[in-house]
Amino acid sequence: MATQATLPPATTVKARSRSRDWRQIRAAYGFISLWIIGFLVFTLGPMIASLVMSFTDYNSIGTAKNVGFANYRELFQDPKVAHALSNTLVYVIIYVPTAMAVALGLAMVLNRVGRAAGFFRTVFYLPVMTPTVAVGALFLLLLNGQQGLLNRTLALVGINGPNWTTDTHWVKPGLAITMLWGVGGMVVIYLAALRQVPKALYEAAELDGAGPWTRFRHVTIPMISGSLFFTMIVQTIAALQMFDQAYTMFFGAQQNSTYSNEAALFYVIYLFQQAFQFLHMGYASALAWLLFLITMVITAVQVRVSRRYVYYEGEKH
Repeated sequence: MATQATLPPATTVKARSRSRDWRQIRAAYGFISLWIIGFLVFTLGPMIASLVMSFTDYNSIGTAKNVGFANYRELFQDPKVAHALSNTLVYVIIYVPTAMAVALGLAMVLNRVGRAAGFFRTVFYLPVMTPTVAVGALFLLLLNGQQGLLNRTLALVGINGPNWTTDTHWVKPGLAITMLWGVGGMVVIYLAALRQVPKALYEAAELDGAGPWTRFRHVTIPMISGSLFFTMIVQTIAALQMFDQAYTMFFGAQQNSTYSNEAALFYVIYLFQQAFQFLHMGYASALAWLLFLITMVITAVQVRVSRRYVYYEGEKH
């Protein structure tokens, strides 16, 4: 009885628990406060400003004039919008699956290397740190149809390489090859996922007579599907915003319009031209919001489809 008398009342315990929870919440918000401020000032604020600007005629010099939905109506009448969007979607279709396949292949090789995997992981990741403009200038030389290193290498095995930078049919595949320079980030993610696959699953599949391809298809892919889905989302969004390398290779030093320029006219490049070359800030803002909506729709479709194919360990099926 004496011990029970010394215990604090239930209300006091609850009050102390609420006080402790409130202190933890304040500490958490304190740690993320800088991110919240940065998000409000540098992300949400500019997004709201661009949305308002998309309903105006503004050239960054004079006063903005309200034009209602005129900029959005012009989007559907401008043939270059459809052309730039088509170029971008074709590039996404070429690049994203290719980059994922190359990164997964490299990760599987590293997974078998053993102790040296750390060194090669660093080597593969280093190109990610290279400035994108420098990569674009470098590959403009490597992809040269006459003297480029890639075509010289293909010639050694009897293949006559195409004109990667001038043939309109090969401009986007050439840019996809250029972007493969930076797949090191995906390699690291896939390698970490591969090392989490239980070896017992491979052993059980092998005992059942499954060959290498069957084990890869029915064990490896399902077990790393979460990582595959994550990189697919991230790479798709990045590919829809393709700008640096294409602009450096086809629009930076060249002032005249050519067929290769038109083949490399991606959506964000056209947005950039409208905003900073022609000073159509309102129209460029409308272009930006159209890209935002397209990205949201594509991401939503990918998330919807992923529910059928992505496996998460511990999830009930």
